[in-house]
Amino acid sequence: MKGQFERSGIVMGSAALDRLAECRVLLFGLGGVGSYVAEGLVRAGIGAITIVDSDVVDLTNLNRQLPALHSTIGRKKVQVVGERIRDINPDCRVEELDCFFMGENRSGLPVTSGSIDFGRFDYVVDAVDTVSAKVEIIVHATEAGVPVMSSMGTGGKLDAGAFVITEIEKTRVCPLAKVMRKELRRRGIEGVKVIYSPEEPKGVGGSVSFVPSVAGLRIAGEVVKDLTSDV
Repeated sequence: MKGQFERSGIVMGSAALDRLAECRVLLFGLGGVGSYVAEGLVRAGIGAITIVDSDVVDLTNLNRQLPALHSTIGRKKVQVVGERIRDINPDCRVEELDCFFMGENRSGLPVTSGSIDFGRFDYVVDAVDTVSAKVEIIVHATEAGVPVMSSMGTGGKLDAGAFVITEIEKTRVCPLAKVMRKELRRRGIEGVKVIYSPEEPKGVGGSVSFVPSVAGLRIAGEVVKDLTSDV
């Protein structure tokens, strides 16, 4: 058990590492939460990851997003994160989708830069901000029978230790979670795993470095736990 995952193997075991190397994760969103999800998964030894984001690095991202540096401003997030993943683990198979996922339109055609087959993944992570996109991601994952975990709001929070991983029906306080509960209930979807904070938001649109990053790493840890639970 030599090499870059030697220390991980001590606590996780070689069987868990072997399992992760065989798994493929679909990650939507590479912002303050999603970029740290990618980081945590790749450093844990995930074998393949598809990253989906249509945004570019902006000056205002510097306070919380992993790909945001003065040298990367204006570059596509999927490109920056894709390069970082390959530099961390050259054996990790990375697919970059520069698009904004919105499910299907009325004609049944995917509103993306290409069709996404949810069924070929072992796990789906939703780390986007738009309610309509979040709902569509969860719907597609559920229909494909693939486990999905969704991030609720991290903006306006200061207590990084307040995050709770639970089912969407058990959330409270979080305005985003309230809307998501309603939208998923309308579609008959229950039991979706989410991470949320019961902390009352402080302002609108604000964020700090140490809150969304913690949420992202917690998600990565939960995904790893779920994928290796039977080894």
